[in-house]
Order: sequence, then structure tokens, then C-alpha cells
Amino acid sequence: MTPHTDEDPMSIEIANESGVEVAEGPIVEVARYALDRMGVSPLAELSIMLIELEPMAELHERWLDEPGPTDVMSFPMDEYDSARRPDAPSSGPALLGDIVLCPAFAADQAAAAGHGLADELHLLTVHGVLHLLGYDHAEPDEERQMFGLQAELLADWRAQRAAAARTARERAKDDRLLGTVGLDEPGSASQ
Repeated sequence: MTPHTDEDPMSIEIANESGVEVAEGPIVEVARYALDRMGVSPLAELSIMLIELEPMAELHERWLDEPGPTDVMSFPMDEYDSARRPDAPSSGPALLGDIVLCPAFAADQAAAAGHGLADELHLLTVHGVLHLLGYDHAEPDEERQMFGLQAELLADWRAQRAAAARTARERAKDDRLLGTVGLDEPGSASQ
């Protein structure tokens, strides 16, 4: 389980019980990014669980009366009050709910879509966050709105990650160059 740190006040816990190795950090990052962009309080709490096919099938049948497993399910806990005034007193952290992902099911979708499992899990995480915030896709207008927002959030998050990676590569290259000319030693101009 990956709890929050003091530097990241939003509590997002992740537990992988799926038997599939996945990078948990980016899943938490994309959830945090989507929640932040949607204006959710940094005091909010979210739980993400990755599970196997059989438990997902049981959840799917129990809660949606649908047979077989699915890719993602969201279970809202507290009603998120997006209409609350920003200057209203805080009522404390809100438990948004749980997002349950099934990597084994998502792997087939990823292959069909022509991308990797990690990309599919990021998409499903954003999808789950939007469901927790009250978005749905039962009607065509709702589907257009939710899927458009989902695509926008993912594209912006990926662009931000790519920019951060470029900056880190440039910084590492600069550090190597400064080290080569001896400017990285104690007492040098770069200190």
C-alpha cells in the first residue's frame, strides 16, 4: 500500500492484489492529477485496488448485476459537494471512495487498443475518478462529456510528465557537463 506523504496531502492508497506487476506510482499520480484538475480538496481520500478476474466478476455481478469481470468499478463513499463555496469552512477530509481495477481484464483491452497495460490502467484510473465525481456515460451526451474530459485529463497529464522527463534529462546533461569542466566541486560557481 502506498500512503500519502506530508508533501502530498491528498491521501491516495493503492493495493495490488491482482498478481500482475504494475507500476503503482503513475497510477497514483494520474489519480492525483485528475482530482486536482477537477478541483477536489487536497484533503480528500481515495483508495485504489487492483484485483484478479474472479473477485472482479463477483463485484460486477453483485453491484451491477452483470456477469463476468470488467475493467474498472468505482464505489463512491461521501457525496462530493462541488457546489460548496470556496470560502466555506472546511468540513474535513472527504472519503471519495474506491476505484477497483482489474489488470488481467484491462490487458486484453490494451492490446486491442494498440497500447500498453500501463496506459490502459491510467485511462481506467481517470475513468474511475470521474465516476466518483458523479460523471456517467449512460446517455450519449453524458458519454461525450465524460470521455472528452477523460481524454483531456490524460493528454494533459501525459504532456506534463513528458515535460518533466525532458527537464530531468536536460538537468542531468547539464550536471554531467558541469562535472566535466570541474564546476560541480565544492566552492565552485555552481554551488
